[in-house]
Amino acid sequence: MKRFLAIYLGSSESPAFKQWNALDEAARKERQRSGMDAWMRWGKDREKSIVDGGTPLGKTKRVDASGVSDTKNMMSGYIIVEAESHEAAARMFANHPHFSIFPGESVEIMECLPLPKQP
Repeated sequence: MKRFLAIYLGSSESPAFKQWNALDEAARKERQRSGMDAWMRWGKDREKSIVDGGTPLGKTKRVDASGVSDTKNMMSGYIIVEAESHEAAARMFANHPHFSIFPGESVEIMECLPLPKQP
């Protein structure tokens, strides 16, 4: 089995997020409850493939040759899964609650490659 890092992406500037914020509080809470129920079912259905359930991600710092600075990106969370192929890993996230119920935009899946051996 290969390992894959999946990154949940979303932006507070997206149309979906603006629609989410436009919901009245009761509707938003109900959608959040049903979304979390769906997310938990998604995880339960794939529990044998989940290596690390991940977490939401907080604010971002950038470090480069100029030093440390605050920055923004679209990453909102991560999870690590195992699958036979990249395609199989990607199919695991089809219709995921991150974007089918919540205002997330997408999930990007990357294979975790082994470190190159040193000579």
